[in-house]
Amino acid sequence: MAKMKVAIIGSGNIGTDLMIKVMRYGKALEMAAMVGVDPSSDGLARAQRLGIFTTHEGLKGLQKSDIYANIGLVFDATSAKAHEVHAAELKKDGKLVLDLTPAAVGPYVIPPVNLDKVLREPNLNMVTCGGQATIPMVAAVSRVAPVPYAEIVASIASLSAGPGTRANIDEFTETTARAIESVGGAKRGKAIIVLNPAEPPLVMRDTVYCLTETDDTASIRSSVHEMVERVQGYVPGYRLKQDVQFDPVEAFPGSTAKHLTKVSIFLEVEGAGHYLPTYAGNLDIMTSAALATAERLASQATMEKVA
Repeated sequence: MAKMKVAIIGSGNIGTDLMIKVMRYGKALEMAAMVGVDPSSDGLARAQRLGIFTTHEGLKGLQKSDIYANIGLVFDATSAKAHEVHAAELKKDGKLVLDLTPAAVGPYVIPPVNLDKVLREPNLNMVTCGGQATIPMVAAVSRVAPVPYAEIVASIASLSAGPGTRANIDEFTETTARAIESVGGAKRGKAIIVLNPAEPPLVMRDTVYCLTETDDTASIRSSVHEMVERVQGYVPGYRLKQDVQFDPVEAFPGSTAKHLTKVSIFLEVEGAGHYLPTYAGNLDIMTSAALATAERLASQATMEKVA
């Protein structure tokens, strides 16, 4: 069957890594265009060497190209503010969009948690790297017991935080916190990001704290391990650093539950090293999640055509 042609807007680290993943592992996707604004970017140069259509004139350059009409899906790997502009144009042109910025124009998607529920949405938001790493864990806990509060701390190597990430710090915390609630299932969510300047750079580390209204620790532990395996299906470097920790809590504002337990989950995300260094697991989990989501969307579109 014909593959869905895709374009990537953003020729930086994330866009370039995503391009390589699409070309290596895209079963239902065909890399058709790389779009940037810097004619000297490595991403555009690599795409040109690989025979892919490129433009340094941004979305407008893609829109006026002959290839644009055949593009079925567009990945946006630019910035939150840029995506707001791109989203309006792409919606007008009827393009399916996967947003890798924290703009959150469309609904959030975390592949192992809610992809089935948002398959028919025209613009899907991949939340943030911290969200992709931690929200599956919050969801794993909340499907077993009520979670009145969840807090995540994402620590990434400073070298893996490019200009786009740094420009979107505020959006990162706000978008991730909202997704912890709406997708993860927590009543209240909070997100913190730490740019770690350590040398040599450390891989992405994530800590997830969930306050739960239960003392059934066995069910929580089993649910967490099952969710880790699901994420590892598309992010092999995703793993628990140690066993899930449980601590009793005496009280929490607004909760009248008899049993309150703090659940602590410690994660590590090592990148695949396709284009980015292996310590940049924060970027790798975003591109891996985007690829998994796009593959499902393309397969769904193909099945509907056949039907």
